[in-house]
Amino acid sequence: MQIRAGYSLGFETFGPTPINFLLSVVPERRRDLLTSENIRFDPSVPVRQELDVFGNVVTRIVAPGGRLEVSTDFLIADTGRPDDCAPSAREIPVQELPNDVLPFLLGSRYCETEKLSQLAWNVFGSSWRGWQRVQTVADYVHNRLRFDYQKADATRTAAEANMQQVGVCRDFAHLAITFCRCLNIPARYATGYLGDIGVPRDPAPMDFSAWFEVFLQGPEGLRWYTFDARHNHPRIGRIVMARGRDAMDCALSTSFGTALLGQFKVHTDEVLESFGINRQAFAA
Repeated sequence: MQIRAGYSLGFETFGPTPINFLLSVVPERRRDLLTSENIRFDPSVPVRQELDVFGNVVTRIVAPGGRLEVSTDFLIADTGRPDDCAPSAREIPVQELPNDVLPFLLGSRYCETEKLSQLAWNVFGSSWRGWQRVQTVADYVHNRLRFDYQKADATRTAAEANMQQVGVCRDFAHLAITFCRCLNIPARYATGYLGDIGVPRDPAPMDFSAWFEVFLQGPEGLRWYTFDARHNHPRIGRIVMARGRDAMDCALSTSFGTALLGQFKVHTDEVLESFGINRQAFAA
């Protein structure tokens, strides 16, 4: 299948302002791109791209001051399959984990393992280990938190979300990640596109989404698996843009100076490959 995705963002700055963006698909998905994913800036500015310590594509610019528009629109091929499910996947003893996975066992800015460790073992310690334990965590978080865009808080931590019982997708991910790490299961944050493909269309404006990944021993060996505590069922068409310890590592834009976000539009839709048009629009 093919997915058309992109965004149009508008910022207001008050003089030359360095800004770093994590708005490109992760390197392993570049081979799936059917059209260019070049990021367009208006006004035009010099652009530099490089990889950060987590392997994400960082786009670095200096905004000249005033209005800055950032946009892209591209087609990408996708398998059309839902997230992989491996109920037989098992946990990996800490001493056998690869070195590059170990940081995802530790607490981080939004994932305070020291505050939730006792709760994690009280609630999940007796559950079946491996895939089933992670799914039990996702079930708990899905039922514990109430999704509410109006309650979004960029400073809310996992412990605070658990206490307040409300949040947005990043809070669902942070709380699930924290519980997994408390249980010695490596877990990391992921963000990107997730359109309403294979599910009823959400009437709310499209946004980027966040979910989490865990490192387990599955039928294909050691690998990261996708879980989504907010939706809590396999989804089709995820397009990852960034991964890290939590949302701090995956901020879609980081400005070193004031950069006010004034425009925010995201689109992610399946297209009919034979006609190159949106399936929903075609059906209408």
